[in-house]
Amino acid sequence: MVLSNERTAGSRPATPQRRRAANLLRQDLALADFGARRFRLRSGAAREQLETSARSFLAGFNAAAEWRSEDRLASDIAAIDAPMRGFAFEGAGMACALLDILTCARGRRTRALLDGPGSDYRHLIHVGTGWAFAKLRLRPGPWARTGTDPLLRWLAWDGFGFHQGFFHSDRVVGGTRVEPGLTGDRRAIRDQGLGRALWFHECADPDGVALRIAEFPAGRRGDLWSGIGLAATYAGGVSADELALLAGHAGTYRAELAQGCAFASAARRLSGIVPRHTETAAAVLAGAPVAVAAGWTDQAMARLGPHDGTSGQYQRWRAEIRQLWTGHVQGEQ
Repeated sequence: MVLSNERTAGSRPATPQRRRAANLLRQDLALADFGARRFRLRSGAAREQLETSARSFLAGFNAAAEWRSEDRLASDIAAIDAPMRGFAFEGAGMACALLDILTCARGRRTRALLDGPGSDYRHLIHVGTGWAFAKLRLRPGPWARTGTDPLLRWLAWDGFGFHQGFFHSDRVVGGTRVEPGLTGDRRAIRDQGLGRALWFHECADPDGVALRIAEFPAGRRGDLWSGIGLAATYAGGVSADELALLAGHAGTYRAELAQGCAFASAARRLSGIVPRHTETAAAVLAGAPVAVAAGWTDQAMARLGPHDGTSGQYQRWRAEIRQLWTGHVQGEQ
């Protein structure tokens, strides 16, 4: 995965100030190395798949930090392998949100990304904004609402949780710690993101994931399994047999696992790029094709009625997806 260094027609030359800012923000792709992060290392395809996902995120971040035109950013991300572009747009979402916060731009760059080259990756970009807040040791707040979807904006808390698990794993994963004062819906959504991070932390090992989640308080495990379902479906890295083992380990949290799978299926469907590992995960974890699992997110959203943009409504959205999965399973029996 390499970004193009060619300039696109119409690119504006960077100012000295912008070049300095881009150099300060630039992320080293070595940050994705699991050995350096002290994550689980195992043989097989999982490590390369997940490290490539992380490098794509960092490449997208760097591309957005240097963004001089929509065409240039789109061109840079188009140079990344198609199944990995979602991670690149997640990184771009982080960079744009970070610049918006630091320059008091009231979401201008993030809106431009959502309305322009990232329009097919809205879920991932909203997740990426949460990384920006975590990086600055802030929490996603009212200023994160500007120009974002009233429900998808809560994915910023998911991104916040992933960041904490990925970069502060001793405290957040090993110590099962939660940030002070973080309770209720925000903690639950944050833990979905932490569950996604656990998929990377355990290098997609089903046994390792199950043992790790068992160390957390019972009241948090459902949200963690939701994140596992999302990451296993979107990022992949395992075989159908390993996915079946994962589903078995989920036990009473099968509905949460399927809900995360449905979220990932919806994000993949929107992008128009559905890799084989997503199709396999949907079949095993949700017991349905990608289109059906993704459709549950639409049906569940329709059941909510007018969107009030509250965390409670976001949580009801997740609950409705779980109910639709349960009805699907019962109908199959």
